[in-house]
Amino acid sequence: MSELLERIAEAESRSQGLEGQLADPATAGATKEFARLAKELADLRPLVEVGGRYRKALTELEEARELQANESDAELRELARNELERLEPLKEELEQELRLLLTPVDPNDGKDVILEIRGGAGGEEAALFAADLFRMYSRYADTRGWKVEPYSLSETGTGGYKEVVCSIKGDKVFSRLKHERGVHRVQRVPATESQGRIHTSTVTVAVLPEAEDVDVEIEPKDLRVDVFRSSGPGGQSVNTTDSAVRLTHVPTGLVVQCQDEKSQHKNKARALKILRSRLYEAEQERLAEERATERRSQVGTGDRSERIRTYNYPQTRVTDHRASVTLHKLETILEGDMDPLLDAVHVYMAGEAERGSVS
Repeated sequence: MSELLERIAEAESRSQGLEGQLADPATAGATKEFARLAKELADLRPLVEVGGRYRKALTELEEARELQANESDAELRELARNELERLEPLKEELEQELRLLLTPVDPNDGKDVILEIRGGAGGEEAALFAADLFRMYSRYADTRGWKVEPYSLSETGTGGYKEVVCSIKGDKVFSRLKHERGVHRVQRVPATESQGRIHTSTVTVAVLPEAEDVDVEIEPKDLRVDVFRSSGPGGQSVNTTDSAVRLTHVPTGLVVQCQDEKSQHKNKARALKILRSRLYEAEQERLAEERATERRSQVGTGDRSERIRTYNYPQTRVTDHRASVTLHKLETILEGDMDPLLDAVHVYMAGEAERGSVS
């Protein structure tokens, strides 16, 4: 608690200093410096506001405890007890909010993302759960006002997806979804199971910060472009024009293929976005390895070999194994109500970062 108060005091002091700098006519004349300081002040304001509410809650808690302990009037003691019942959960709620606000800033937090979902172990059941996860993230995006644009959907005959690649654009998308990367496990009775046995399947999720042209430069000589006719479910244009595009980044061997659009130009543009983001992630991984060679960082490297979460249908629960949090809200989470789960994971990962186990 004392550490939180110290961090709040630091933020308030810095905020006051920034306000003074912005009021200085000399700063107002320096456009870039003014914009930088204004952004820093805007970023600090939520912390200062929540910090003020937290300090007020602590003061009121102390007063209520003193009143309950020392007041002889039974009615006033009951009043103090009611205040304690209101203030204790408020204090915990504000502490969690502060920890989220104090999470170290990731330079990619403001970026849009390329989301990749692939069926893993479990065959058709894994593909069906991949479709469920895509629906879950799409509905969550709707609640946040984000835009989901499918880039590539590899469908199965029963409504599942072997692979989904899409972009999600909006305010701080990567910040909210970056800890979703990893292996997601589902335990349920498949629709095709006649004897009611529970099966376990897995789906991998990758969350790549969408790289801009300035982040990753791809030389034309390093790119091989192949065009071919689309295949699979589609409209009348399928198998009639060479609209599908396959890009190969020769130095790394990375291959990206897009065929969902009827336009070759659009497919190439989408494939370039995916390729650029994968190259950007690969560079981020290399840098993370240099900073922490002794262990892989879930945040810094996007390691997808480790199971991070289990969705258990019989018990209607979702368990995140990193944060050791279990919520018996499977149905609402799959419908897009992900904030309680994501907040718990973010608080845990922030704590890991502070302890130095996450780079």
